Amino acid sequence: MSGPGEAFPGVVELNVGGTSYSTSLETLRRHPDSVLGRMFAAGPRSEPPRDGKGRYFVDRDGQLFRYVLDYLRTDRLLLPAGFPEKERLRREAEHFQLKEMVAALSQNATVPQCPQCGRATLAPLQHKPAGEAGDSAPPSPAKQDVKKPGFITIGYCGTFAFGPNGVTDVKFRKLARIFVCGKVNMAREVFGDTLNESRDPDRGMPDRYTSRFYLKHTYLEQAFDMLAEAGFALASAAANGTGYSNVQTGPGSTGGVHEAERAWSHYNEFVFQRE
Repeated sequence: MSGPGEAFPGVVELNVGGTSYSTSLETLRRHPDSVLGRMFAAGPRSEPPRDGKGRYFVDRDGQLFRYVLDYLRTDRLLLPAGFPEKERLRREAEHFQLKEMVAALSQNATVPQCPQCGRATLAPLQHKPAGEAGDSAPPSPAKQDVKKPGFITIGYCGTFAFGPNGVTDVKFRKLARIFVCGKVNMAREVFGDTLNESRDPDRGMPDRYTSRFYLKHTYLEQAFDMLAEAGFALASAAANGTGYSNVQTGPGSTGGVHEAERAWSHYNEFVFQRE
């Protein structure tokens, strides 16, 4: 427990799910009965956890927290037009016990859900058949499955590493990161919660294109499976690489110890198309 004399700083540095934020202590205490209000309350308290850089750590969605913090600052729910993640944001508000924000999201739930995947759709007509605007007949199952055509490019940097005497390392394929390029709403539809948008956080334009998304995992086959389930097929692929020669060791080397692995660094791209 921290003593009452050990006050929080006026400007608080946060690490929310890997995303950094800076805000005032007053903002975090604006709703005293909320999780953040109690976490940063004055007086005797349990010290919140910190990361390696000394920032207070909150294990929640780092991208959606920007809207939680904005609500704390203004007491108003302000979301971009066509915001597709109201249900996820409502769960975040429930976790932080912001009752007014939960109520606002429940009353303002204008984004319909897809009958196939259960996710919030980005356009109300996404799963309706093409026809007159006043047509009230329910769409047929065949037409409900029709999805917009487009392209998604998957790229990754990786290394094939080999141990001493050419013995393959058990982790022979090492992927640093899987990149996603394409239209924002299409990438969200395919990859859902596995998509990391921290390098391109502008969520206000779902129809824009981006080349700065990447996946939260490094399983290439998982990305391919998700694309296949969404109706995409491989259209093209390209690769390049640079070879690094093996460090020669022998009786004359220091103790005969292998000093470096032989590795092949490479970059691959795969273009997927949905017609």
